Amino acid sequence: MNIVVLVKQVPDTEAERELSSVDNTVDRESVDSVINYIDEFAIEEGLRLKEEHDGEVTILTVGPEQATESIRKALSMGADKAIHVSDEALHGSCAIQTAKVIAKALGTVEWDVAIAGSEATDSRAAIVPALVAEVLGVPQLSLARKVTVDGSTVTIERVTDTGYETVEGSTPAIISVVEKINDPRYPSFKGIMAAKSKKIESLDLDDLGLSADEVGLANATTVVESFENAPPRAAGQVVKDEGDGGTKIADYLSSKKLV
Repeated sequence: MNIVVLVKQVPDTEAERELSSVDNTVDRESVDSVINYIDEFAIEEGLRLKEEHDGEVTILTVGPEQATESIRKALSMGADKAIHVSDEALHGSCAIQTAKVIAKALGTVEWDVAIAGSEATDSRAAIVPALVAEVLGVPQLSLARKVTVDGSTVTIERVTDTGYETVEGSTPAIISVVEKINDPRYPSFKGIMAAKSKKIESLDLDDLGLSADEVGLANATTVVESFENAPPRAAGQVVKDEGDGGTKIADYLSSKKLV
């Protein structure tokens, strides 16, 4: 079974993230970058499917050169190899453009299922897996809390507000997972050392048969027109209770039109 896991490197969610004043895109140089949190669950699910059905796990990343750091971590968890799509022209690409690039990259390998996290912490769009499935014309099995593969049939339990739905599709299929699906393993020392010698194939737009005018900020379908930083938090108002504390609080809430 050939499994591809889509991994994105994002700015550390624990750090203060900012937009660049130059082009209104995320400033990725000002903070450390890490594997997108939910993608670690996708990696773990890919490894579990490999252990159950044999085969191999390929990590697929679209991002700048520094994304190699996250690829190595994914490989140290147990993935077999990786594909890194990197091209300066990709900077500022929107979700639709990114999905086209991923779809082209998937066309360079044999795969049965491609697994992704349900959303990225830097955009919260949660649409790329669905867009990739649409571009390729393959089943989309989203928000999975459980994945079962039997031959060419993939069945998931999809999380809903009231429980879950059972959804079935045939391979090749795109699967997105939620964090309830498993507990990601930690890279072992042996895995970290082994990852140093695992193959990372580098691809650019030419390799994928794409041109610069199909991607990038200048051709994106969505852009940030302007932004401003949130004002510093104002000091709170202290209410001293002298027997009329409740009235003072009610008056304050009323002044803010909260009651």
